[in-house]
Amino acid sequence: MSQNLAFADYAVFIIYFVLVSAYGYMIYRKREKNEHDAKAYFLAEGTLTWWAIGASLIASNISAEQFIGMSGEGFFLGIAVAAYEWLAAVALIIVAVWFIPVYLKNKIYTMPQFLKTRYNESTALIMAVFWLFLYVFVNLTSILYLGAVAINGLAGGEYLHVIMVGLAVFALLISLGGMKVVAYTDVIQVAVLIIGGLVTSYIALTTVGHYFGFGQDAIAGFKVLMEKAPEHFKMIIPRPTATSSQLEIDKYLTFPGLMSYLAGIWIINLNYWGCNQYITQRALGADLQTARTGILFAGLLKLVMPLIVMLPGIAAYVLYENGHLPQLVGGKDGAYSAMLTFLPTGLKGLSVAALTAAIVASLAGKVNSISTIYTLDVHKKYIQKGASDRTQVNIGRYAVFAAMLLAVIFTWNDLLGIGGVGGFTYIQKYTGFISPGVFAMFFLGMFWKRTTGTAAIVGVISGFLLSVFFNEFAPALLGNETLLYTAWPNGKGGFEIPFHICMGLSFAFTMLLMIGISFAGPKVNPKAFELDTEMFKVKPQTTVLIVITLLIIASLYVKFW
Repeated sequence: MSQNLAFADYAVFIIYFVLVSAYGYMIYRKREKNEHDAKAYFLAEGTLTWWAIGASLIASNISAEQFIGMSGEGFFLGIAVAAYEWLAAVALIIVAVWFIPVYLKNKIYTMPQFLKTRYNESTALIMAVFWLFLYVFVNLTSILYLGAVAINGLAGGEYLHVIMVGLAVFALLISLGGMKVVAYTDVIQVAVLIIGGLVTSYIALTTVGHYFGFGQDAIAGFKVLMEKAPEHFKMIIPRPTATSSQLEIDKYLTFPGLMSYLAGIWIINLNYWGCNQYITQRALGADLQTARTGILFAGLLKLVMPLIVMLPGIAAYVLYENGHLPQLVGGKDGAYSAMLTFLPTGLKGLSVAALTAAIVASLAGKVNSISTIYTLDVHKKYIQKGASDRTQVNIGRYAVFAAMLLAVIFTWNDLLGIGGVGGFTYIQKYTGFISPGVFAMFFLGMFWKRTTGTAAIVGVISGFLLSVFFNEFAPALLGNETLLYTAWPNGKGGFEIPFHICMGLSFAFTMLLMIGISFAGPKVNPKAFELDTEMFKVKPQTTVLIVITLLIIASLYVKFW
């Protein structure tokens, strides 16, 4: 497969690498006078503009998880997987209007700090340690693995470990400059990944049009997709019946129709966008209006993401089913790489640059947040309380190196089995083991003054244990059908409950537990946040952005329901 990339492709990629590195170094030099200022390093000195916040949010979110994983789910499920992106835009509206004001008013810079301020030190420490493990062993590893596999396929299939190390080193070079360098280089990254992604989608559609006799016509290619794979253009996966095939059951287990909208997908999105250091860190250093505008800008960008990351997967499915595509390398996660082989010389290089941009931006954002949480919420509080700003910055850099080294070690031979699950589902499912408890703890902590620290600790622990129960033990213990759910055969000799439904059940029971425990405490917890109606008011231009976003989402659902 080495013939997939020509000299021009390598040239385009090298130009991209030089541009991003040079721009990052320029930003680094500009803030060199604050080199040892901890707030400058971790929070970009509170100087990020709305467009930098929005672009950085998207660049750090869109990674191999989407380009490879979501494209693979587009191959498998179709447009239903776009719900993750389109409902994320709604979640971002909720975060911008209601969550961010609470954080900024109370000068919250990290999520563990929120937990300490609102609850107690024990809750903050438990969650700080958990987030560090989650970011390293779920997020960093999966992003690194999927990215290396995809680029390796295009580069000849013999350079997996070299590419893996190269991606890790590139991300380190960017992240060691701190949050400001990460955020502003993300502006270039998001431009490259959107342009490169759109080019790939356009070529995918014209390729489909060509193979089915319509010439190089993208619109005709899209119509072919709808005609040849109508089941791939339905937002709701139907509930299986007794006569359903295992493939139909597997689709429902991955995305259980209307139950996804009643349960898991909202927990996934609100927890990810509203209670996640890796994401909210971009907005925590800005004023309220700048943060809101940046978050809403990210919401608008999310609406076009399925066009970039999902359509190539559907195109690969149609070509594969009609004999125009050879065997996919890596199963469904090989769909995006397979479509890149149709690109002309030069454009392949741009698309590889886009993919690399997505991977590197996400890796850099992750390790920056790991560095922030470890330094500010673990090391400074429990190991070296009197650490100076200079020491904190150095510790943060050591944490960056350590996190990336661990990710490379565990990704080297896929020790966590990411390849067997599918990258996108791997992240959603295993992050979902803790999301219900975390989201319940944050939601009640922000908006119900009676919530106690004891309830928070019980909530996060019970949320995890309930998720394990519903995912791993409930099908065998409770049998196939019960009043609350149906467990379906998973094709491996057992039964399985869709993980979205598991999250919904875990969240509901966790909320009940936390509310019950909190009723045993004072009517108003002394550590409760002060809320007022003024902090939730939005300006007219903000309202316009919200209305435009919601109208676009509504029209998409009307089209593909």
